[in-house]
Amino acid sequence: MKRILPMIVAALVGVGAYFIFVHEPSSTASQSAELTAPAEAVATEVTDNADGDAEVDTSTIPDMMIGNPDAKVTVIEYASYTCPHCASFHTGTFKDLKKNYIDTDKINFVFREVYFDRYGLWASMIARCAGPEKFFGLTDLMFQSQSSWTRAGEPAAIIDELRKLGRLAGIDGKTLEVCLNDNDKAKTLIAWYQEKAGADNIDSTPSFIINGKKHTNMSFAEMSEIIDADLE
Repeated sequence: MKRILPMIVAALVGVGAYFIFVHEPSSTASQSAELTAPAEAVATEVTDNADGDAEVDTSTIPDMMIGNPDAKVTVIEYASYTCPHCASFHTGTFKDLKKNYIDTDKINFVFREVYFDRYGLWASMIARCAGPEKFFGLTDLMFQSQSSWTRAGEPAAIIDELRKLGRLAGIDGKTLEVCLNDNDKAKTLIAWYQEKAGADNIDSTPSFIINGKKHTNMSFAEMSEIIDADLE
């Protein structure tokens, strides 16, 4: 389980995004290099806005969801693309969850990104660039190949690997570059993450909000038991 440091949670309304890029190194990617484009100015911009002089409008960021929006049960997952335990969930438990509950319209499943590092932010920008129809397919690709792209080397190499995944999902090169260099979108995504994770008191990934109640990482059997109880 990837844990968000207490100072990060406390900083959501304070120094904000600065910590997203400088706190403990990710277990899957080096943080030694300087922040590089795209989104190179995002941390500074969000930090500058943290005093409330200029609020970021997060209403433009939609929740990514699949399943039945009218279902009795809603499962919200908070995950980072660079979190190994999140990858394990998506390559294992999630497949059973999708087969038994999402594809059968028993639940509504919502995926919300957590940004531990620049790489997770870049992955999110590319996944969202694919649009709602391809978002979960591309997310699946990113988690399946996480151990590969997060260890590609320097930031430039990592982002090149992410570009390849985007192209595999059908995003053309020009569109990818537009999405990756949209610093306003990056800034808004960070503010959106801070807002949602702060409201749900998220301190580790993966975390789940099932019908309003927070849960930590769990097996399919454990999650199934919780969902079935709420479906009764």
